[in-house]
Order: sequence, then structure tokens, then C-alpha cells
Amino acid sequence: MPLQALDIREEKQILKYVLNNQGEADLDAVFHALADPTRRAIVSRLCESPAPVSELAKPFAMSLPAIVQHLQVLERSGLVRSEKIGRVRSCSVVPAVVRSAEAWLGLRRTGAERRLDRLGKFLEGSNEESNEGSTQLKE
Repeated sequence: MPLQALDIREEKQILKYVLNNQGEADLDAVFHALADPTRRAIVSRLCESPAPVSELAKPFAMSLPAIVQHLQVLERSGLVRSEKIGRVRSCSVVPAVVRSAEAWLGLRRTGAERRLDRLGKFLEGSNEESNEGSTQLKE
């Protein structure tokens, strides 16, 4: 079957799709890991300083193997890394992965914020116009 040439619109759509979805699989794993409140609490704790698994498990009413499963999900996502030093497994957060998720959210947030700012300016302008009209009626 011969290859067909793409028209320029299709090429732009494909390029836009590729650029928008770079690293999306990584972000999917990060947001999946952060979807659970226990894992979010673990990441929050690790943002303060590295900690051994036993210390991470203390605040939760669950077994140590359950905490280890949560940590495995966090490690697969890249948010957390662990290393065994002697008999103790210590975990730490990976700041670059946290920053990449934060950057992705920031890019989406700024567009919405710009639209809300424009809406606010529009509403302020129409509010000023209505105030001027009501002032003229009173005179």
C-alpha cells in the first residue's frame, strides 16, 4: 500500500499532539501515585527529609507490607527513591519529578488564570459603565 502525503494541517495536528504528550506516560504514573491520600501524605513527609520505611509507617493504621506497597507505587512513578543502608531501607523524594508535575499543572493553570483575569476586567468595565448610567439617572 503506497504512503500518502499528509497535508499541512494534519502535520501540524500530529506535531501538536506529540509536543503536548511528551512525557505524558511519566506524568500519568505520577498523578496516579498522588491519587491516593496515603501516598500523598508519604510524599509530603518525605519533602521534609528522607526517612526510613518504619518511620513512614508510624502515622498510618495499616501494616508495614501495605506501606511498602504504597512506596513501590511511588518508586515506580519516580516520585520516591529508596536505598538500603545496612538493615534499614530509607526513602527520599525525587525533587525533579515533583517539579515536573508542578510545571505541568502550572502551564494549565496560567491559561485559566488569564481567562479569569480578562473576565474580571470585563466585569469591572461593565460595572463602571452601569454605575455611570445610574449616576446620570439620579441627576
